Amino acid sequence: KKKTVSFSTMPNDRKINSTAACISFMLEGCELKKVRSNSRMYSRFFILDADMRSVRWEPSKKDSEKAKIEIKSVKEVRVGKKTPVLRSNGLSDQFPDECAFSIIYGDNYESLDLVASSADVVSAWVMGLRYLVSYGKHTPEAPGTGHPSLRTSWISSVFDLADLEKSGRIPVSRAVQLIKALNPGMKTSTIELKFKELQKASERPGAEVACDLFVEAYCELCTRPEIFFLLVQFSSNKEYLGLKDLLMFLEVEQGMEGVTEEKCLEIVGKYEPSKEGREKGYLAIDGFTRYLLSADCSIFDPQHRKVCQDMAQPLSHYYISSAHSACLLEDNFWGRSDISGYISALGLGCRSIELVLWDGPEGEPVVYTSPSAASWVPFRAVVGLIDQHAFTASAYPLILCLVVRCSAAQQRLAAQCLRKTLGEKLYLEPPNPTASYLPSPEQLKGRILIKGKKLPPGCEDSEGEVSDEEEGWELARRLGQEDREAPEGGGPRRVRLSRELSELVSLCQAVPFQDFESSRRGQRYWEMCSFSEVEAGRFANECPAELVSYNKRFLSRVYPSPMRIDASNMNPQDFWKCGCQMVAMNYQTPGLMMDLNAGWFRQNGACGYVLRPAIMREEVSYFSANAKDSLPGVPAQLLHLKVISGQNLPKPKGSGAKGEVVEPYVCAEIHGIPADCAEHRTKTALQSGDNPVFDESLEFQINLPELAVLRFVVLDDDYIGDEFIAQYTIPFECLQPGYRHVPLQSLAGEPLPHATLFVHVAITDRRGGGKGHRRGLAGRRGRRVREYTSTKATGIKAIDEVFRAATQPLREATDLRENVQNALVSFKELCGLTPAANMKQCILTVATWLLHSDSAPSVTLNLAEQYPPMEAQGPIPDLLRKVLTAYETMIQTSRTLIESADAVYGKLIQAQQAGMDFHKELHRIEAKEGLRGRKLQKALESFAWNITVLKGQADLLKHAKAEALDNLWQIHNAGQSCGIGRNGSASPEPSRLRAPLEPIPE
Repeated sequence: KKKTVSFSTMPNDRKINSTAACISFMLEGCELKKVRSNSRMYSRFFILDADMRSVRWEPSKKDSEKAKIEIKSVKEVRVGKKTPVLRSNGLSDQFPDECAFSIIYGDNYESLDLVASSADVVSAWVMGLRYLVSYGKHTPEAPGTGHPSLRTSWISSVFDLADLEKSGRIPVSRAVQLIKALNPGMKTSTIELKFKELQKASERPGAEVACDLFVEAYCELCTRPEIFFLLVQFSSNKEYLGLKDLLMFLEVEQGMEGVTEEKCLEIVGKYEPSKEGREKGYLAIDGFTRYLLSADCSIFDPQHRKVCQDMAQPLSHYYISSAHSACLLEDNFWGRSDISGYISALGLGCRSIELVLWDGPEGEPVVYTSPSAASWVPFRAVVGLIDQHAFTASAYPLILCLVVRCSAAQQRLAAQCLRKTLGEKLYLEPPNPTASYLPSPEQLKGRILIKGKKLPPGCEDSEGEVSDEEEGWELARRLGQEDREAPEGGGPRRVRLSRELSELVSLCQAVPFQDFESSRRGQRYWEMCSFSEVEAGRFANECPAELVSYNKRFLSRVYPSPMRIDASNMNPQDFWKCGCQMVAMNYQTPGLMMDLNAGWFRQNGACGYVLRPAIMREEVSYFSANAKDSLPGVPAQLLHLKVISGQNLPKPKGSGAKGEVVEPYVCAEIHGIPADCAEHRTKTALQSGDNPVFDESLEFQINLPELAVLRFVVLDDDYIGDEFIAQYTIPFECLQPGYRHVPLQSLAGEPLPHATLFVHVAITDRRGGGKGHRRGLAGRRGRRVREYTSTKATGIKAIDEVFRAATQPLREATDLRENVQNALVSFKELCGLTPAANMKQCILTVATWLLHSDSAPSVTLNLAEQYPPMEAQGPIPDLLRKVLTAYETMIQTSRTLIESADAVYGKLIQAQQAGMDFHKELHRIEAKEGLRGRKLQKALESFAWNITVLKGQADLLKHAKAEALDNLWQIHNAGQSCGIGRNGSASPEPSRLRAPLEPIPE
């Protein structure tokens, strides 16, 4: 009976390919560094006794009977720096997390802290020890001796089906195809080489293989050690996951809620390849691997695959997927206009398309992107295409941006064509003058809006002159097609516009931009401005707050600089952070910028509309797009990302001369507001073949999660030139926690078959929240001075008095949250877990210690109480006493938070609403107080800051209460499932515990 696992970097290139091999590795022994409590490290030789009952080390000053740990006394084996000794300041930076492990043993829960030369040595010891701890005195072969494992039986049955002649042997070519079919993505050459190796080792060369050799080849090729290690952690018998094991994995590790055994049986039925496993409800290593690779376990949250955001907000509150020069397939100058570009853009959910109309040679308008393009497309054909494909990918409104470069006569033909072809889809209703905002995407479903110029209200003629600052003229000038009617004084260019075309424009009337003050006073909600990339970039840097404020009511479109003659793309994040809704992208140009755009618009069912963050929509809110730290009232979050391994990575393009070996590394990038932009990389996996192991942990602080995008890039460290291998871009809000596979894509955004990254994702609130801390200092242990978010003086006495009344509730809200947060972190650390762990994991860990002991102290959770105490009967060891004390502190701080939150929340909302009552009168009060210029600006900023802080802190408190209630629910749930809970019938209903506070009105 073999359980197979392959390690890649064992000493002397040694292959460990079964659990038994882990144990034989331990029986031979190896050198590990033993860490003392004084932070000093000593090299010692560790070995498993021949009877497999204890681990010894030498040399030692203790007598040989004391320099050992009995397997039966082991309570837990922890991977990483999970004990106070390994976390201590003196050691933390000397070795990577994945090279450390600890053995918790004895009635006093002592820890033996060890550091290995590599993560693979750690894996061998940890897997072997956990196996021995689970089976006690039995040898690894003991369970089901003489009976083939579930996996071996299944692989043998597959072999039997392929053995058409029933000779007990099949041709090597058929065996290779069989393994390739069972493990798509694996190279034929890799499988052939493995058969040659095994045939040589067993001295059975030839064109055929027997069943035992086929089973061995399959197990060595198709067992991923990192997944096997995971299965061993959760399996109650180390052979497969039963329904209870699978349920535990899904709830505890994958963060799934409401999982039932029926759901687990469904997963087993869908992914377990063996008939016996499906019948008995067992998920063995192959089924588990298939499940983790499946769409059901994707890193992308399935809720976001369909429209999941509120679509009833005004149009100006959404980012809108926009294309520039959609018909171009190559660059701006020498590209050829091709009608398929429109189909492609609309198919990707694009909701704003630019059409530049020129006079056609046959009396009908045509669409070019520039007069030198190698061919033109008749306008009529483009409109027919849009009519056909406008709503195939999204039902929400499509905006056609018309840039008119043709004569009035051809404009009339264009208008007739639009009316006739688009018919009822065309939105022609005049704007409602009593409204203040544009209609919502929901109200405009299935409609096509025309963006363009309108004739002035007094014009009665069939055509008239309008100003034109739209894009396109720069390009025309450089190509010698400059309009001959350019005004001599260099003022705004004038163009002729026909009434028929003017009448098609309703909600998106293009007007020239003057300045923010003029827009605030005179611009109407249905009027919109277009900005060149350079102009918008200047505003984003010099007056970001004003640009954000402008975009709350009005649509703005940003188009690429005409200097981008190669059709390269601007960074859309530079303008999204200021609220610009329509950032026009060259869809035909792949690369980082297009990855960000495509990834971003995936998050709302790929419908082309994404709701902007609340802080950028609310009428009164303080938001600086260039913030370098956390934002007032927005809970910063920590992303804990472990990049474990890569699968079936292709070679970089153009590396044909280089041979077969790829030496990849992974870059994880965060794109968002400046405070969030960061990049971390893993080490390079040397000589790793197609399936490298990285096993590296990365951490990011995210201050505005709603605007953050995570991008994985896989690069080749060994190649000079094109080092790009693959990428995947995902909005932060779409990440699913737990063990996930990242489906890698090519530079052009196309899926790469079977190429994945295996990662672990955990997201936690940043400890403390409130103000940010300098990163260098924040990591230090010890007492940290608590910082409180406070209100700012506006200089207007009546308003400042209202906000001053909120000082105490703001402090109380911070104290309630931080006390619980600190207590939680202490409890998790004592349990040997990271801050990313959930409460269920903590309770299960404590229960595991108690169950792995013959003389277990009696510790129970009294589930009859709403705040269940953890009670001990009789004497308990020091570590367990510390755990119980930390648990009690956590329960008490949670109770105080739950019982006090509503009153403090009420005070914060009361102060916020009292402040908002002044909002309508603000300009009158300012005039009365004589505020102007810089003082006026400061007063308005302080007012917006205060409103944002009060709403944000109330939101954080509401969120903290919901989390505290969820933790109580997890304690009840875990207490019942692991056997340390008593009086469990009173377990609270999650719906009762998780009752939310009233939502805060925007």
